[in-house]
Amino acid sequence: MNTIDAGYQQARRLNAEHGRTYYLATLLLPPHKRPAVHALYGFARYADDIVDNPALPRDVAAGRLQQLADDFAAGIDDPPLLAAVHDTIDRWQIPRSLFDAFFGSMRMDLDTTEYASWDELCDYMHGSAAVIGLQMLPILGTVPGLQAAAAPYAADLGRAFQLTNFLRDVGEDLHRGRLYLPKEDLAAFGVTRDSMEAGVVDGATRRLLAFEIARARELFRAAEPGIRLLHPTSRDCIRTAFLLYAAILDAIEAADYRVLDRRVRVGRATRLRVAAPALVRARLARAWLARRPHHTHQANVCNASEKPNRMSSTGA
Repeated sequence: MNTIDAGYQQARRLNAEHGRTYYLATLLLPPHKRPAVHALYGFARYADDIVDNPALPRDVAAGRLQQLADDFAAGIDDPPLLAAVHDTIDRWQIPRSLFDAFFGSMRMDLDTTEYASWDELCDYMHGSAAVIGLQMLPILGTVPGLQAAAAPYAADLGRAFQLTNFLRDVGEDLHRGRLYLPKEDLAAFGVTRDSMEAGVVDGATRRLLAFEIARARELFRAAEPGIRLLHPTSRDCIRTAFLLYAAILDAIEAADYRVLDRRVRVGRATRLRVAAPALVRARLARAWLARRPHHTHQANVCNASEKPNRMSSTGA
C-alpha cells in the first residue's frame, strides 16, 4: 500500500470513529468523492485532537500544531494523512489559503478560553467551520457556473454545524476550560460561567440555550437554499447531514437542555429514517446521470476524479 492510500484509510477511520453523523452522510456520495471528503474531515479532526488533548501541556500542543502546519505547507507526507490531504488539494484544486485560516483558528483554541461577543465567535468559526464548507465545495461540485454563488451557503452550513456542536458539547468544552457561547449572551440571560461549570440548568440557562438554538436554526435556514446549487450526486449527502445535525437541536430540547453533564445524541431510528430514503435517491440520481451520455452537470467533477495521484504522476 502506498502512502497516499494509507493516508486515505487513516482519514476514513477518523471520520467513522469521530464523526458518525457526517460519516453516515458521506456514504451517499459517489465513491470517487468519498475519500477526498474523508481526507479533509480527518485532517481537521487530527488537528483538533492536538489542541483538545488534555494530557498535552499547552506549549507541547502548540509545538505539535505548528509542526503539522509546517509539514503541511512543505508538502511533507508524514503522517500518511497528510499525503491524502495533499492529493485531495491537488486533485480538486482547493485553495490553500483556506487552510491558513483553519490553522489560525486552531491556534486560537490554545490561547482563547471564551469569546466576548457573537462577532468574536464568528471570527473563530470562519477558520474552524466556514472554510471547511468552502474546502468541501470543489469536491461536492455545483451546477455549472454556480460555485461562486454556492460559497456563502457552504460557509453558513459550516457555521450551523459548528454552533450545533458547541451546544451539544458545551459541558465537555467547559471541562476543557473553554466556553464557546458568547459572554454577552450569558450576561443578557443572567447566566454565569461559574454556574454552567457547576452544571446548573435553571430557567435562565434554558433560555440562554434556547436563544442559541434559535440562532443555529437561523444559520440552517440561511444555508438550506444552497443545497439546490450542488451537483445532483452530492445533494442527498448534504441534505442528510443538514437534517441529522438539525435533529441534534431537537434532541437538546427534548432533553430539557441538560447538556452540561451529558452529550445528547440523535437516535439510530432517526438516523435510519433520514438516511435510508436519501440512499435510494442518491443511487437513483447517479444511475440517471450515468445514462446521460453527454450530461453537463458532471463536467465540473469528473475531470478531478480522473487526475493521476500526485505520487504516481511524479514517478514516486
